[in-house]
Amino acid sequence: MTAAPTLLVIAKEPVPGRVKTRLTPHFTPGQAARLAAAALADTLRAVRRMPARRRVLVLAGRAGEWLPDGFEVVPQCAGGLDERIAAAFAGCDGPALLVGMDTPQLTPALLAPATAPGSWPPRRAWFGPAEDGGFWALGLAEPDPGLVRGVPMSTARTGAEQRARLLAAGLEVRDLPVLRDVDTPVDAALIARQAPGTRFAALHAALTATTAAAAPPAGPAGRGTAGDAAPVAAAVSGGPVPVRRRPTGGDGGRRASGDAGAGAR
Repeated sequence: MTAAPTLLVIAKEPVPGRVKTRLTPHFTPGQAARLAAAALADTLRAVRRMPARRRVLVLAGRAGEWLPDGFEVVPQCAGGLDERIAAAFAGCDGPALLVGMDTPQLTPALLAPATAPGSWPPRRAWFGPAEDGGFWALGLAEPDPGLVRGVPMSTARTGAEQRARLLAAGLEVRDLPVLRDVDTPVDAALIARQAPGTRFAALHAALTATTAAAAPPAGPAGRGTAGDAAPVAAAVSGGPVPVRRRPTGGDGGRRASGDAGAGAR
């Protein structure tokens, strides 16, 4: 029976103007940073409840009050996201599973297939695809930085490219559930609705109430000034919203996670 994996969380210090920039202008930079901190706190709380050999926060910046006990903190290396993820795996011996800071809906049950006894035979990889074409989780039974280094990040093909790299190396790839990560106001509203017991959801509800109270009157066409107001309202109320697609080039103001929160965007 293989040992429990090292659980890695790759994240960026929630500093206004440097994280979750695509949540603005619907939220202020300060509010976006608070949402990022709440998402990170929820992620760390979930990881703390999972069986692990070690729990490691791979952090760009300084730790804050959102960091619980039980985590080692190591700095992210310089370079692109692929280099930073590769370096995180390079610091591990034995099975390792990496997640980012953009999925506050994460629960032990979602990662149970990759943390249960017997989940890490030789040549096993775990892959958590994101709805926008990236990935939110990546696990390697034998951590090899070369399996990540050079994979183009922050594109609509990131997840497919990474998965293809694993298969080309002859690994047995097992998939985790598809998740949406927090990038846009619509994402935030949908995830808050899906994970009502989280810090993220509670803060989102409070900020949404504040934002609605301060919103300007609707324009002549019956819409507010924010172009995302209608889909955000639909997400909050449970109505249909457009499917989000990742920009085909660049990171679109995102990080992976980038915002350095993985998930490899």
